Amino acid sequence: MRPAPASRIAAARSTGTAHRIPSTPADSDPGSGLDSGPGPSPDPASDPDQQPTDPGHQPTARRFAGVATMIGSGLSNQTGAAIGSHAFPVLGPIGVVAVRQYVAAIVLLAVGRPRLRSFTWWQWRPVVALAVVFGTMNLSLYTAIDRIGLGLAVTLEFLGPLCIALAASRRRADACCALVAAAAVVTLMRPRPSADYLGMGLGLLAAVCWASYILLNRTVGRRVPGAQGSAAAAGLSALMFLPVGIAVAVHQPPTASAVAYAVTAGVLSSAVPYLADLFTLRRVPAQAFGLFMSVNPVLAALVGWVGLGQNLGWTEWTSIGAIVAANTLSILTRRG
Repeated sequence: MRPAPASRIAAARSTGTAHRIPSTPADSDPGSGLDSGPGPSPDPASDPDQQPTDPGHQPTARRFAGVATMIGSGLSNQTGAAIGSHAFPVLGPIGVVAVRQYVAAIVLLAVGRPRLRSFTWWQWRPVVALAVVFGTMNLSLYTAIDRIGLGLAVTLEFLGPLCIALAASRRRADACCALVAAAAVVTLMRPRPSADYLGMGLGLLAAVCWASYILLNRTVGRRVPGAQGSAAAAGLSALMFLPVGIAVAVHQPPTASAVAYAVTAGVLSSAVPYLADLFTLRRVPAQAFGLFMSVNPVLAALVGWVGLGQNLGWTEWTSIGAIVAANTLSILTRRG
């Protein structure tokens, strides 16, 4: 449910999860289940944070700071989605997503500073595709949250990066992880009177979009320098949602509180995770980053339970745990 930083940097991102345009370190660790794309790669030779003055203490302190930041980033992402849901009665999921896209664009354009005039059509093609996928991913996720709750929506969306990680492997352990995840999904989507299959389908659409987002981010990262590609995609996505925002405002004038909820969701689920991931990936290994990101479905379920009163049964909790365990096992058993 989140954009994640754009260079070798997610579940998103909510999110994102969900939906942080900046990507994750999947290039260096395919098992992380997260995206890798354009953005700044810290240079140890020029970055003072990468110069350990105390070999025994400073790396440990930096890693502890990185872990603390990951926890804060994950909670920020899911809390942002929960807060954004309070604006659904007035703006609807599409209105909240529109505001989120605007916030993401402002942050990423300020950081990436893309030189749009210098882009060739060969560079624009994946950037445009990334913008469409980014907007569709957030819209399908937020609509799923509105119908089936935060925890289940983020869990289904997380299948996207998990499938990308497992599909690239031929190991027996990963095959077992895939079977466990598939069994968990079947359990979540089992027929029952209260099942909202449209909401579940939207969660799976978000998963497909996140998987596409990962692959497109890698292509953009190869074709466009720095974070310019991600920033351009965020700007394009915001432009696509501009008519939507105007239509929502005209059809049902938003209240100040609804706009505040939506803007807060954009800050907590886009700006904060983006900056946090830039900080984190200088301090923790890519494997540890990917492992923590796999816990986002659990964080989403907890935030939905505590903040929104969205109770889950033991079957749903077991299924969420199985999907998280599948990704965790895949990462921990990966060599190199």
